[in-house]
This record gives sequence, C-alpha cells and structure tokens, in this order.
Amino acid sequence: MDIPAARIYFPEADRKQLVKQIGEILESGQLTLGKYGKEFEQRFAQYVGTKYAVAVNSGTSALEIILRTLDIQGSSVIVPTNTFFATPASVIHAAGKVIFADITDNLCLDPKSLLQNIQKDTRAVIIVHIGGLVPPEIAEIQQICQEHRLVLIEDAAHAHGSTLDGKKAGSFGIAAAFSFYPTKLMTSGEGGIITTDDKNIYERALVFRDQGKAGFLGNIHTEMGYNWRMSEIHAAIGLSQFARLEEFITDRRKIARFYDNELNGVDGLSPVMIPPEANSNYYKYVAILKEGIDRADLKKELREKHGVSLSGEVYELPCHLQPIFKDSHGFQGGEFPVAEDLCKRQICLPVFAGMTEEQAGYVVRSLKEVLA
Repeated sequence: MDIPAARIYFPEADRKQLVKQIGEILESGQLTLGKYGKEFEQRFAQYVGTKYAVAVNSGTSALEIILRTLDIQGSSVIVPTNTFFATPASVIHAAGKVIFADITDNLCLDPKSLLQNIQKDTRAVIIVHIGGLVPPEIAEIQQICQEHRLVLIEDAAHAHGSTLDGKKAGSFGIAAAFSFYPTKLMTSGEGGIITTDDKNIYERALVFRDQGKAGFLGNIHTEMGYNWRMSEIHAAIGLSQFARLEEFITDRRKIARFYDNELNGVDGLSPVMIPPEANSNYYKYVAILKEGIDRADLKKELREKHGVSLSGEVYELPCHLQPIFKDSHGFQGGEFPVAEDLCKRQICLPVFAGMTEEQAGYVVRSLKEVLA
C-alpha cells in the first residue's frame, strides 16, 4: 500500500463546475478583482468572524501587506523561530527587523520567551498556529501585547477552521494571514487572504495589493504597493475548496483520533497533544521521536520498505539556524533550547481529505515495525 504524505482533493463534480466557471471568467474578460474574488472575501470573512477579508496572491503577501499597513519599517517584530521562512522574511521585506523567540512543547510561541525579547523598538508580535493549533497561550500573549502596546498578528497559514474556546483562527489578533498554497487544508492553486476587523488595515490592504493604486481604474499611486492581486480563476478554485472545508476538517479529525488511540503508549514517539479547549484542523499530525532515533533513517525505511511517505516537518530547521538569518539581516543571537530540540525530533504522519482508517492503520503498523 502506498500512502502519500498529502493529497489534493478535487471531486469530479467540483472539477466539472470549475471548468464552467473558468470558461465564464475567460469569456467575461475580467480576469482579476471581479465577482469571484469579492464573493470569496465575503464568505471567508463571515466564516472566520471578522468584518473584512482581502484576497491576495499568497499567504506570504498577506503577511507583508499587514505589516506594511501597520508601518513597521524601522521597528522590530518578534517571531517564533519555529516557523516557515516566509514569516520572518515578510518582516524584512516590509523594512522591519526580526527578533526570534523560543517555543513551548506544542511548537508554538512561548510567552516567557516573548516577554524576554521585547525591546524598545518592538512594535508587533506574530504568532504562528503551527500544524493547525491555536495555542491556549494566546491569551497570555494577548495580555503581554496589551501591556507593552504591541500589535498581535496571526500567521494562520495552517489554521483554516481551527478554533480555541469556539473562536476561530484569524480573529484573535489585529489581522491574520491565511495561505491557500496547494499543500494547505484548502487551496486556490496559489493564494492567500487577510482577515481583520480594522477598517484602516482593510482599506490600505486593498491599495497595497494593487500596485499601491488609489483605485482599480485609475493610475494614481498612494502607497508603495506591488502586484499582490488574486486572479478570478484562483478565487473560483478557492470558493470550490472553501465549500468543502468543513468536510476536509472532519476527515482529518477522524484520522487524528485514530492515530491518538493507536499510538497511545507506543515506545519511541509521543504525539503532540491538543488541549480540550482547542479544536485543531490537523493540517499536520505531529509526533516527537524519542532521543536517539534517527529521523532521516526512519523516514527512508518507511518510504522504501513500506511505501509510507511522511510529510515535511514544521519545521526541520528553526529560522535562527537558517543561513540567511544566521549570517545577515542583523539577526541578534539568543538561546532557543526547545525549538532546537523539537525541530530535530518531530515527524508528521500522513493525514489528508478522504484518507481511510485502513490507510491510517497501515501507517501505524508500518511505523511500529520500523520503531521496533
């Protein structure tokens, strides 16, 4: 049995509908900033529970636009070191300075490390919902931000539909960035979206995404924007996937519960536990390997002997050890013991829409055999 690390799911009925919609878009001649993009924004904002949403061409763009609307140039922004390159890179591209902070056992930002790293020029904090978990620590982080007059931004690239105490990811900070890259829970091919209740962020984001133009039909530029638009075809794909988002989440949660039960007490690894007040979408099912187990060897044996592919870690190498941040951009060194430990010991088991318990059972049996 071959088990892929992830799978993109477009049922036949959805594909047929998309062919019709793409034909309609092409016939209309309006290939960007049209009715599909507007509908996608309205529906996603309503789902998250925010007043506004702005569709853009990537989750990376969404982060940079948020930072630009907050005028963070020359200021520092605290970012957990356990995140994708795009999170700190967006700060640098928006002319800010990055300060890395350590994480907790759930792979998310550690409030204590955050507090220790606040500097006089710190303006914002980015919290990353790793693997789809909105961490309970976010309440403490919100309090720290309030006390130190910092703005909280959510990198919700992993967290479509995830909740904490019934509140959805994307509605905890002043603004949030979601990604619709092909590996994500739902995709638009390429794309991202900003959610916010802040009218100023919303209005400036509309300008930034369209080359800084004051209006779509004119050529008066009021911001140093860029081509960050989402095309109508990408928006139509996003709407199609969005219609199945809850179905995708249900499938993933079912497989996660199966893994929880079957891996309980297995020697050699410990799943990252999701607290009862959090409801993860399980973009990733993360487990931590026991000290001394070689992750590369384990992944190779699973793939070559059993046909089981593990998805990419979140993340294999913390950002402060990435060459680009280690050697340039004024990065200030610090200590990140938890991130350095967990990043080298984590694995992510296959989980995707339409995955069966039979497939998950094969993954578990193969994993137990390799660990033994």
